[in-house]
Amino acid sequence: MEFDYTISTSKSFDVTVQGVEAEIAKVGMRVLYVHDVQKDLAEKGFHREPVKIIEFCNAKYANEFLKADIKISLCMPCKINVYTKDGQTFISGMRPIVLPQFFPQANLGEQALEIDRIIQSIINNVK
Repeated sequence: MEFDYTISTSKSFDVTVQGVEAEIAKVGMRVLYVHDVQKDLAEKGFHREPVKIIEFCNAKYANEFLKADIKISLCMPCKINVYTKDGQTFISGMRPIVLPQFFPQANLGEQALEIDRIIQSIINNVK
């Protein structure tokens, strides 16, 4: 089972970031914060290609995951990363279906699979 779901896109970095944010809203989730890693590192003298980490959440799902095991908060909120490598833009998200490997006592039912499908759908719809 893969930890991440990653695809490349022919769209520009900025258009891809905007697309991810729009798709997150379409599925009823809310963007909490967008980390501009390239900018943050540049302020410290490190230069790299663009990377943005888009954090998003849905209160209903978050509450259910936290009820299953409070330590799942270590993996929250959901994140989709948009980055460029060698000039190519990529979209990558952690797959929630890996959570039972880290939290075997938590009864997540079908929720991890449901969120996994949503994340893949967001990524695929942006491509």
